[in-house]
Amino acid sequence: MAITLFGIKACDTMKKARVWLDENGVAYDFHDYKVKGADKAELEKWVAEHGWEKVLNKAGTTFRKLPDEAKADIDATKAIALMMEQPSMIKRPVLDMGNGKTVLGFKPEIYQAALKG
Repeated sequence: MAITLFGIKACDTMKKARVWLDENGVAYDFHDYKVKGADKAELEKWVAEHGWEKVLNKAGTTFRKLPDEAKADIDATKAIALMMEQPSMIKRPVLDMGNGKTVLGFKPEIYQAALKG
């Protein structure tokens, strides 16, 4: 099972997730949106699994700086387009378990349960 951690290298939450994975001996590939960009098929899969409301990070400064018209009438299609344009708007991290399941965000107890299951 190939595990991939998606996010941005400089993000504090990403750093915590990477340290936790390393300390727990979990092998993973790291996909940095700033370097590799965001993949539309991946975003569509995450939105189908979790809903666009959870995948789109509306609390981040990138989203908050958008003009009001860009934040209006968001649906899955518009959310994916926004995240493709600005990967900083994607909830971080996304841990792809390699089995069709993903975990959004980072909490040690959730990672522990996901990796045991």
